[in-house]
Amino acid sequence: MTSQADVATDVNLNGGRFLIRPLVETDLPRLEWDGEFKHFRKLYRQHFQNSCSGSTLIFIAETETGHLAGQVFVLLYSREKSIADGIKRAYIFSFRVKPQYRKIGLGTSIMKFTEDNLLNRGYSEIRLNVAKENLEALHLYKTLGYRIIGSDPGIWNYQDHDGVWQSVREPAWQMLKLLK
Repeated sequence: MTSQADVATDVNLNGGRFLIRPLVETDLPRLEWDGEFKHFRKLYRQHFQNSCSGSTLIFIAETETGHLAGQVFVLLYSREKSIADGIKRAYIFSFRVKPQYRKIGLGTSIMKFTEDNLLNRGYSEIRLNVAKENLEALHLYKTLGYRIIGSDPGIWNYQDHDGVWQSVREPAWQMLKLLK
């Protein structure tokens, strides 16, 4: 099995050169995207701690000058086995590419990197949810071979950076891809 610490790749795209690599603790503030996602600070910290114990993977893509361009989180193990079972099924979430780096192939590169990493770990199935209103992401996932398998009300809660519990309702499509 591959450990998260020994994987990284350089990608050359029309928009420049990018490094896709595992997140390290000092990267955590960068996930806030200059304040846009600071409300997820506690959630990101928890997912990072989970990555240290091996139940989650977090990868980032950065420019050659070190600016964060994208991210993806992968849940390897969940109490709900239909989402991620720690053996063959993983769940992708919090996949983002900054607007200025979209439509150059970076999102595809991040997803392929993630899929290859999971395949090397022995996983054969990836699940994800995509907001029903996010047509660009839905198109990307379909292009990459994901298929809709159901609908999800997209209701979840998190504690924001001020310690206040927030509720989210984001209806989503459930998608699945079988890895080869």
